Amino acid sequence: MTLQSSIRILIALMCGLCSLSAEAQDAPWRPSQKTALADVKQREAELKDVNQQIWKFAEVGLEEMKSSQLLIDKLKAAGFEVQTGVANMPSAFVATYGSGKPVIGILAEYDALPDLSQKVSTDREPVEVGQPGHGCGHSGLGTGALGAALAVKAAMEKHKLPGTLRLYGTPAEETLIGKVYMLLDGQFNDLDACLHWHPATKNEVWSGSSKAMVSAKFTFHGVAAHAAGSPDQGRSALDAVELMNVGANFMREHVKEDSRIHYVITQGGGAPNVVPASATVWYYVRANEHKDVETSFAWLTDIARGAALMTRTKMTAVVDTDCHELLQNTPLSDLIFHNLKRLPSPKFTADEQAFAKKLQEPLVEQFKSTFATGIDDAVYPLPAIPEVTKGSTDVGDVSWFVPTSGLRTACFASGTPGHSWQNVAAIGSTIGEKGVIYATQVLAVTALDLLEQPDQLAAAKSEWQARTKDRPYTSLIPKGQHAPAKIR
Repeated sequence: MTLQSSIRILIALMCGLCSLSAEAQDAPWRPSQKTALADVKQREAELKDVNQQIWKFAEVGLEEMKSSQLLIDKLKAAGFEVQTGVANMPSAFVATYGSGKPVIGILAEYDALPDLSQKVSTDREPVEVGQPGHGCGHSGLGTGALGAALAVKAAMEKHKLPGTLRLYGTPAEETLIGKVYMLLDGQFNDLDACLHWHPATKNEVWSGSSKAMVSAKFTFHGVAAHAAGSPDQGRSALDAVELMNVGANFMREHVKEDSRIHYVITQGGGAPNVVPASATVWYYVRANEHKDVETSFAWLTDIARGAALMTRTKMTAVVDTDCHELLQNTPLSDLIFHNLKRLPSPKFTADEQAFAKKLQEPLVEQFKSTFATGIDDAVYPLPAIPEVTKGSTDVGDVSWFVPTSGLRTACFASGTPGHSWQNVAAIGSTIGEKGVIYATQVLAVTALDLLEQPDQLAAAKSEWQARTKDRPYTSLIPKGQHAPAKIR
C-alpha cells in the first residue's frame, strides 16, 4: 500500500470528513456563495478585460510590472490592503481583506514565456517576433484568482463574515521562483488553507503531486588566449562546460527513473579563435521527491568540480531556486471537486470548437496526433490513483507549509501541449475566457466553504499534519539569499 493510500484511509477512519455527506452535496448555495457568484457574473466583462490586458503585456518572470500593477490597482480599488515588492521582488504582492482567523489564501500568477508571442489566430503568427507570450495561460490564471478574491470579499463584506482573505501575487512561476522566496520570507506562515488553479485542456481537480526541482547555473572561469597562436597559454571554460555535460549524461544511467536532468549553455564564448575564458551552463534537476533531487544535485556538483579539475579552470555555482513536490490534500480536493461538479461547466459554440480544431491541425500533421474533440467540456472525476505530473510548480513549496489544493479548467484546445503557441491563442480567445470565469466561480465558493465551515478546514489540516509529520522542509537555497533580479 502506498503512503498516499495509507494516509487517505487513516484520515477517513480518524475523522470521517474526507468525503462530503450526501446532505451537503444536495444543499443549496448559502447566501454568501450566492453573493459571490452574482459578483463574478456582474464582473465578467471586467475580468475578460483584465485577461486581455495581461495577455497583451506578456511579461516574463520577475519583470511583470504592468501585469502585477493592474491586479494591484483592481484590489486597492476594491478595498484590499496591498503590500508590494514582497520578498525583494518588485512584481510580488500580498493583498489582504478582513482580520482574524481563519486565514484563507488564493494564489495568482501572471508571467509569460519567452519567444511565444502569438495572435489569436489558428496559424502561427506572432504579434511581435521573438517576444514573450502566455503559453501557460497565466494571463487567465491571474485574472481568475483576482475575480475569486473580489467575489469572496464582496460576500464577506455583505454577510459580515469573520476571517482574513489573502491574494498572493506570485511572480516567475515558470522558473519556480516567486512562491519559494515569498515562503522563505515568511509570507505564508499564518495561512490556514491555500487555493490555486491553472488553465488546462480539461476540467478537473489538481489532486496529485508534481516533481521537485532545483535550478542552478554553473560558471567556469578559465584563461583567454589565441586559439591558434598560443592555445597552450589558454584554459577553456567551454571545455569544462562540455565535459560537465558529458559527465551528467553518463550520470543519467544511474539515477531513479522519475528523475529529469536538462540543461542549456547560456554562455560559451565569443569567437572560435579565442579560448573562452568564461562559460555557463544552466541546469534543472528534477525528481518526484525532494530528497532525490538533493542526491542528484550533489552528484552533479561533484561532476562540475571534476570538469574544472580536468580543464584547470575554476567553477562557481549559483542555486537560483529550489522547489518541492506538491503535497496532496484529500479533503480540500474533495471539496473543490464537489463545487466543480455543482457549477455548470462552460459550453462552447460551434465556432469555438472549429477554432480549437484548427489549432490542433499542425499537431495532427507533425505528430500524427488524434483528437476526439476540439474542446473537452467534461468534468473529470478524482483519480483513483493520484497523478504525479512530469512538470514542477512552486505551489509545491506552499503545500509543505499549509493545506493546499487546486483545480484546472478547459481554457485550451483539447490535447494541445503545454507552453505552445496554440495555448497563447486559446487563452486570448473566448475559449480561455470561459474557462477563467468557471475557475473564478469554483475558487470563490470553495474559499467561502473554508471560511464558514470549520469542519472542512479541520479535515484539511488533519491530513496535512499527517503528510508532513517527520518530513522537515529543507532548501538548497543559501540562507538569506534574495531572489535573483533577473533569471535570464
